Amino acid sequence: MNSEVDKYTIVKANETDLDVRKQMSEIFAEGFTQWLVFFSKDKNIIAKAFAHMFVLDQFYVAIADGEVAGVTACTDGKEKSVRLNRKELRKHLGFIKGSMAGIFLKKEFEAPYENFPPNTGSIEFVGTAPKFRGQGVASQIIQHIIENTPFNDYVIEEVADTNTPAMRLYEKLGFEEYKRKPMPEKIAKKIGINNYLSLKYMKR
Repeated sequence: MNSEVDKYTIVKANETDLDVRKQMSEIFAEGFTQWLVFFSKDKNIIAKAFAHMFVLDQFYVAIADGEVAGVTACTDGKEKSVRLNRKELRKHLGFIKGSMAGIFLKKEFEAPYENFPPNTGSIEFVGTAPKFRGQGVASQIIQHIIENTPFNDYVIEEVADTNTPAMRLYEKLGFEEYKRKPMPEKIAKKIGINNYLSLKYMKR
């Protein structure tokens, strides 16, 4: 289902004729390179290494003038939105770091949710292309998801408490904190995050 919201067309990533995978990976690299510096500090390498992983039918993209302005996944908590291929990771990151990425990030990105509630959508990998930031892209995609998917509730897991813009956006959309995971003191000092927050939205 397509929806025109302002100047953005929101579609499932597998329902557009555009080659969205490359642009999605570039948005991912912009948002996640700081967390993946161990594997590479080069955003272009990160983008190429992870372009393969998106399960397109689990993602929504906002399109403006033939470009992907933003991306967001929504799953039922069972289906995966990404699947890592160790061969692809080794191809771009080298054998050792690619192998390590395949092990450690698989646990991080593909770990099953424990006791995931029924009739709940998991909103994941929210990202906006740099040139479209501050223009309401993410809020429009999430609003589209809430209006066009069958879930009663929606959760966003592990938002850094220092990510003020994201928290502001989610609160504006009606998400509320329901759980927090404190970081061990040594790790908190190193990465500058004190807690990871879990947020929930309930359809009224």
